[in-house]
Amino acid sequence: MDVFVGKLAAVTGGGSGMGRELVRQLAAQGCSVAACDWNAVAVADTAATAQTNAPDSVRVSGHVCDVSDEAQVQRFRDELLREHAADHVDLVLSNAGIGGGASFVKSSREEWERTFAVDWWGTYYCARTFLPLLIASGDGVLVNTSSVNGFWASLGPGMPNSAYATAKFAIKGFTEALIEDLRTNAPQVRVALVMPGHVGTDILANIRRAHGTPEPDDTSVARIETGFRDKAPLTAAAAATLILDGVRSGAWRILVGEDAKVLDAAVRARPEAAYDYAKLALAAAKTAVEARASGWLAAIRSLFPS
Repeated sequence: MDVFVGKLAAVTGGGSGMGRELVRQLAAQGCSVAACDWNAVAVADTAATAQTNAPDSVRVSGHVCDVSDEAQVQRFRDELLREHAADHVDLVLSNAGIGGGASFVKSSREEWERTFAVDWWGTYYCARTFLPLLIASGDGVLVNTSSVNGFWASLGPGMPNSAYATAKFAIKGFTEALIEDLRTNAPQVRVALVMPGHVGTDILANIRRAHGTPEPDDTSVARIETGFRDKAPLTAAAAATLILDGVRSGAWRILVGEDAKVLDAAVRARPEAAYDYAKLALAAAKTAVEARASGWLAAIRSLFPS
């Protein structure tokens, strides 16, 4: 799939961040898109904005869907087919995700399982639901978003991230397992794995809202949330461009951000040191190509500030 013109894509988590930018960029490149998100207002705004800047031949639709609920994912599929008068889908980007449940020991079971359900089961349900439509395309691509926490299950000293990392490891393993499975049993479809580092999105605020936490009275919390977005080394728009470039190139593994590349190389170089942070930092320094990449630990730790 070296061009997106005339294609039809489904994007989860399309209400903000990378999902919103994926919808916008796909539509601008001539691809019709059905975007879903649990936030009805946000996804409607995404669809309207993307439609405004798209060619006349493109249709962009917004749908409300909590991907942790299989019935809602199936409803999203049915709405997509009806609104786009389609019998197949060419591209599915499972981008929806939240954090939370950082500690298996101390976090509530409800928070842990809610995080895992959105991140893992949402990806699984989308693959189950949309695979027949990707096969029907004859040239389908399934794109699953994992994370640097899909190969490194921590945020650094004193910062466990167990529910999120567990789900992202599952997504990584599932996606890699699909490479040969699809090659053998559904060669009309290929799969790509996306592993972003620190990208400037509103994920911290979205995590709070997804877990039903009220809007903060403390302005310092708001500053942390906006700081995560505004001080990131990579914008959501730039990340979406890297993802779509990777899809077009045929890559199955798409690392997003210099911090992701450096951390990936460091963990691969010394896997036994992955959780000995001093040794891991040394491995990162040895594998960093650019001096600015030496700040990888600060960037990774800022994913979920305490």
